[in-house]
Amino acid sequence: MHSQTYPKAFPHDDIVKLFPGVYLLHGSIKMGPGMRMNRNMIILEEAGQLTLINPVRMNDDGLAELEKLGQVTRIMRLGDFHGLDDAFYLERYQCEFWAQAGQTSYPLPKPTHLINADTESPISNSAFFVFSTSLYPEAALLLKDRKLLITTDSVQYHADWSYFTAFTKFAFKLLGFKQGINIGPPWLKRVTPKSGSLKADFEQLLALDFDALVAAHGLLMESGAKAALEVEVNRRFG
Repeated sequence: MHSQTYPKAFPHDDIVKLFPGVYLLHGSIKMGPGMRMNRNMIILEEAGQLTLINPVRMNDDGLAELEKLGQVTRIMRLGDFHGLDDAFYLERYQCEFWAQAGQTSYPLPKPTHLINADTESPISNSAFFVFSTSLYPEAALLLKDRKLLITTDSVQYHADWSYFTAFTKFAFKLLGFKQGINIGPPWLKRVTPKSGSLKADFEQLLALDFDALVAAHGLLMESGAKAALEVEVNRRFG
């Protein structure tokens, strides 16, 4: 485990169960002096096998709790700007790594399985959604039986500002974030092609059958997520 040094574990909550076989690790990330915000890892358990979506490193107690849930067999990165802790988990568990091609924020480690619009999800009764217009890789995973959409930065639900410092909260509000459903404004600005739009991508996303949403930031929106996103898409794209 000590062949290289990994970013340390930042403060995080205990693992909580959202649905049968679906767990949330609500944690945090420090981005600079006085700048801290929340970030999430979703854990899917199926027949004793675990998939970690958008991994967030945990402390030793957290890792012990994780290992009680099952064996980590794959990690999955659904957004280009997340990946800080992927290498830690890959070395610890020697497991599969699913991600889109063209990762820029964390080009290493390389995925063992590529996600694209035609990739069949390894999770039963689920499907990938890929933002085809986005300049940087961004995807989502729909758990059909739970009607749960798992996103990264594209769509976020902020019910509170847990783990945000006052400075980060102020900065986020200036960037255009609000309580409720958000299409991440800095993300949207960065991934939109020059004189292009992601409106068509979001219209395709809205064609999926989901009601709940959980992202790499914020909290679970247990119901009404699709209706709220429709309002946000109209607000953002007119």
